[in-house]
Amino acid sequence: KMNLHQTSSIGAPSAQAGNRAPCFQPRRRHTRNPPSFSKHSIANSCVQGILPTATYAVVQGSPSRRPTVAAEASNSPQTSPATTGTLRSSFDDDEEFDVIVVGGGHAGCEAALASARMGCKTLLLTLNLDRIAWQPCNPAIGGPAKSQLVHEVDALGGEMGKMADRCYLQKRILNRSKGPAVWALRAQTDKVEYAQVMRRVLEATPNLSLREAMAVGLEIGPNDEVRGVRTYFGMTFRCRAAVLTTGTFMNGVIWVGRQSMPAGRAGEAPSVGLTEELVKLGFETDRLKTGTPARVDSRTVDFTGLEAQPGDPDLRWFSFDTSVHVERPQMTCYLTHTTADTHKLIRDNLMETPIYGGWVDSKGPRYCPSIEDKIVRFAEKSSHQVFLEPEGRNTPELYVQGFSTGLPERLQLGLLHTLPGLERCKMLRPAYAVEYDYMPAHQCYNTLETKRFSGLYFSGQLNGTTGYEEAAAQGLLAGVNAALRA
Repeated sequence: KMNLHQTSSIGAPSAQAGNRAPCFQPRRRHTRNPPSFSKHSIANSCVQGILPTATYAVVQGSPSRRPTVAAEASNSPQTSPATTGTLRSSFDDDEEFDVIVVGGGHAGCEAALASARMGCKTLLLTLNLDRIAWQPCNPAIGGPAKSQLVHEVDALGGEMGKMADRCYLQKRILNRSKGPAVWALRAQTDKVEYAQVMRRVLEATPNLSLREAMAVGLEIGPNDEVRGVRTYFGMTFRCRAAVLTTGTFMNGVIWVGRQSMPAGRAGEAPSVGLTEELVKLGFETDRLKTGTPARVDSRTVDFTGLEAQPGDPDLRWFSFDTSVHVERPQMTCYLTHTTADTHKLIRDNLMETPIYGGWVDSKGPRYCPSIEDKIVRFAEKSSHQVFLEPEGRNTPELYVQGFSTGLPERLQLGLLHTLPGLERCKMLRPAYAVEYDYMPAHQCYNTLETKRFSGLYFSGQLNGTTGYEEAAAQGLLAGVNAALRA
C-alpha cells in the first residue's frame, strides 16, 4: 500500500487565493484497496522529466495552502480531521466519496482512473453511460503535437495509449519526410469499440463507481473547500475533491447554418445549470466554438481515382505495456482535394455560415479552420487536401477530415459532390458547429486546482483547450492531484 505523506501549509492566505483561511489536513486511508501505482512511480516520473508540468505541480505545489508530496512513502498512520466523523455520521456511505469526477470524456476517464488507482473512493458522473470516452470528432489518437502526450499519459499510468493500441484501425508515422524529432505516431481508431472497451476498463477498476447524472451545483464548506456535488434530480454526493471535465456540454448549442438547438454534441442534451452556479461562486466564464465535418457512406464513394493512404507496415505502439501489442488488420484512408467548384459554392454562400453571417462570434480553442476559413484566408490556393477516414470496422461511415463547415444542411451535400470521388456520395450526418461555456484557465493553479476553492479542479475543454490527447493529459494530472488532496 502506498502512503504519500502530505502536509498542510497553514498560514496567511495568498493574494491569489482570496481572503480565506487555508484548511487541509491529511486523513486515514486504511479502508482503501491497494493502488495500482507503485509507491515511487509519481516521484520517479517527475525526476525523469516525463511530464514536467505534473512534476512541479505535484512536488512544489501552489502558494500557501498546497500539500506537498514526499519522495519516500510514509508508514505512519494519519489522523483524520475533526470534521470527518461528522460527515460520515450525516450521510450514507454510498453517497460519500473521496473524489468525484464530473464528465465521462477523455479527461474524465483519465481523472477517474488515476484517482481510483491511487486508492481513492471515486465516483464518475456522466450524462450518458453509453457515450463514455466518445470521439465526436475525428476518431483518431495522436499526430503532430499530440502523440507525445499520449506516450506521457501512458508512462504515468494512464489508459489512452493502451486504448489506441487495442482499438486501432490504422497506424502511421506522420512527418517521416522530416527529421525524427518531429515524427508523430497517429492511430485511426474504431470509435464504437473505443468507447465500449474504455467503459469495461472503468467498470473493472477497484474503488471506482459510475453513475448517470447531470451535475448542477457544488457544496462548498465554511473554509472555501469543496464538500460535494449536487445533481439535477436532487442528489448530493459528498466528496473531498471534485474534478470538472464537462467538455462542450455546458450550455452547449449546435449550429447548422442559421438553425440551432441546445446540445452538447449531435444527438445529446447539454448540461444546464452548472455554469450559472459557477458564476454565482465567482468564476469568470466565456464561450468557445468548435465543429466537426459531415459523415458520408463509404459504399457511395468512388475510390478508384483517389490516393490511398495505407497504414505503416512497421507497426509502432503508444503504450509501453506489451500485453496490448496485438497486431490487427489495417484499414486504408484516402486523399482527395477541393476543386474550383468547391471554392465557388463556398464564396457564393459565405453569409449562410454562423461566423461570416455574424450570428455566432465565439472563437475556436485552437487553429482548426473550417473549409470556408481556408478558402477566405488562403484565397491564392487553388486546392486543399481532404482525407476520407473510416470510423469503424463495422460501419460504412467515413469521416471527411479537413472539410468542417457551417453551411446549411441543404448546401452541404452539393458541396460534398464537388470533391473528386464523392460526386455521387450519400451524406449520413451533416457537419455542425458547437458553441459552449468554458472557464479561462488563469483561474487554476498549475495543478489544475482552482484558486478560489480548495479541492475543486478544472480539466480538459472546460479550461479552453481542445483535443482528446490534451484532455487526457490534463485529466490524469487533475485526477492525481485531486487524489492527493483528498
